[in-house]
Amino acid sequence: MDDVYDFSKLKSIIKRLRAPDGCPWDRKQTEESLVPQFLEEVYELVDAIYEKDPEKIKEELGDVLLHIVFQIIMAEEQRAFSENDVFKEIVDKIIRRHPHVFGDLKTDDISLIDKNWEEIKKKEKGKENRKFLDGIPKHLPALLRAYKLTKKVAKIGFDWPHAANIFEKIREENNELEEALMWGDKDKIEEEVGDVLFMIVNLCRYFKINPESALMKTNKKFVKRFSFIEENVNIEESNLKEMDKYWEKAKKEQNL
Repeated sequence: MDDVYDFSKLKSIIKRLRAPDGCPWDRKQTEESLVPQFLEEVYELVDAIYEKDPEKIKEELGDVLLHIVFQIIMAEEQRAFSENDVFKEIVDKIIRRHPHVFGDLKTDDISLIDKNWEEIKKKEKGKENRKFLDGIPKHLPALLRAYKLTKKVAKIGFDWPHAANIFEKIREENNELEEALMWGDKDKIEEEVGDVLFMIVNLCRYFKINPESALMKTNKKFVKRFSFIEENVNIEESNLKEMDKYWEKAKKEQNL
């Protein structure tokens, strides 16, 4: 059965690496030490998904799975929880939060399903005394966290009534940023830049646009345009006027 590759096979390999006569690097890892690499692998998986590259997606899924199994093994070593506990937790949660599939609630209304999901989360054990925004991870990328924060409070009516109100607030925050720039107060400038970004996130959320996805697309467009410049000029010896000429040419030729 050596040709069978599954969760248990990967787990046995990592256990071997963690054994006293295994790999010194793997043995010294902790839950915290692996976090930076785990996040990097997740982002590489995201890249592969957006590139629609099946081979790369397969590889990156494996890398992410490696980290998940690694975390489970370290937890089992400390007798904190087991592999079965992890699977039971997620299976029970999925069933519990989908009463319209596994229970008596019959509806195809996405908004009602979403509202019911939030109500179920509130009732779950350990959630009763939590504050409204506690469920949004503190270590999400700031742009994505801002989006989730504003989206969640909007569900209970804490929202701008019209897009025009958001544009007005953006102008107000821009004015405050310009004033901070005039005074040259770095801390105040940083604060006002944050306020402007937060309002841009609000605008995205209002129009049902994920700002993280929007910025990812703009980053991709920027890289493509700048690569065009690199293909046509020596960027080490060029000047802004020449590079800007090819930037505009890239916009026309690439239809970007």
